[in-house]
Amino acid sequence: MNRPPPAKTERASDRWISVTLSVLLHGTVIGLLVYGWWSFRRPPPPPTLAIDATVVDGRTLNGTRTPRPPAPPKPAPVAPPPDADAQRAAEEQKQAELKREQQAAEHKAQEEQAEQQKAQQEAQRKAQEEAKQKAEQDAQRKAEEDAQRRADEEAKRKAQQEAEQQRLAAAKRQAEEAKLNADSAAELQRNLAAEEHLVAVRTGPAMASWIQQITARIQRAWIRPPSARPGIDCTLNVTQVPGGEIVSVKLGSCNGDDAVRESIEAAAYRASPLPPPPDPALFERDLEIHFRPTD
Repeated sequence: MNRPPPAKTERASDRWISVTLSVLLHGTVIGLLVYGWWSFRRPPPPPTLAIDATVVDGRTLNGTRTPRPPAPPKPAPVAPPPDADAQRAAEEQKQAELKREQQAAEHKAQEEQAEQQKAQQEAQRKAQEEAKQKAEQDAQRKAEEDAQRRADEEAKRKAQQEAEQQRLAAAKRQAEEAKLNADSAAELQRNLAAEEHLVAVRTGPAMASWIQQITARIQRAWIRPPSARPGIDCTLNVTQVPGGEIVSVKLGSCNGDDAVRESIEAAAYRASPLPPPPDPALFERDLEIHFRPTD
């Protein structure tokens, strides 16, 4: 297999020679262009006027000398032909100017076209933004309308619920008031019946019999002190709880001495629990007992 020869490495001296030749070539071209432009721009030399005249001697005019024949006219100076290099440089310069003008015109047209495209893009962008803003505004307005509609429906529903709740509450309150009135009437009837029964029981013989049983029990529990004299008459205020247990004894008016008073209070505590009443309606927490022991 044949391998390609290795690429030659360019030396620094060769690179500098190439650069120098390129600079000289460009300098020569630029010098020719400048010379052609200068030759083209330099004003032409003023034209030489040829005068057709005859020189006459004064003596000839006086008749003393024969006149000479007129000299032939000198040919007009011919303008030198223009330098071909200068003309070519001028033409190249003219072409370069035309090219620059054409490039400038094309550049200006491109700039105008770019400006028009930019204006069209800007107008299109503004139209899109306006359409987007309008769509957003429409969507927002629709959302607000939907929210307002839902709020109105919710408010209407709440108002209906509140009205229904108020109606139910009023009906419930009327029913409760009716029931309360009925319960109150029934309770009043029961209370009246209980009071009538209590009055009947307390004013009857059952209450007096129960008090006598309590008094007799306290008297049986009394231990007569030595200082007790006949005719003792004392009042006991007894407090009991349901079941007959005595929780407090206070001695009221009493004609006995301290020993008698203490013995009567001790007898009341020893009589606890007291006998129950024959009718539960007769129960009283606070009882007044007249203690009059028989001799």
